Amino acid sequence: MTSQTDPTPETSTGTKARSGRFFQKSRTPLAPADARRQGDISQLAFLTMGGRDPAIAFLNSENTELGGRPIAIATESPEGYERVATAIRSLARDPEFD
Repeated sequence: MTSQTDPTPETSTGTKARSGRFFQKSRTPLAPADARRQGDISQLAFLTMGGRDPAIAFLNSENTELGGRPIAIATESPEGYERVATAIRSLARDPEFD
């Protein structure tokens, strides 16, 4: 009788296989006109509001006067862009704005 030993199964190293989901796009890309408005309003905010931090804080926070997040409002339509641009310019002229 021959003695055969089963090959030992490979042991797990404790790492999970990557799903690749991290690198998948989760949304459809913006239309060119929407992307242009988003870039333009971001640049206007950065230059007018005195830098990156105040601009990002304004663009990404809910604004009750505008009715939502300024970056989303400015991106969705030319009229929304004008409303947000006017708000940015008036904020920059406000003496209490730092």
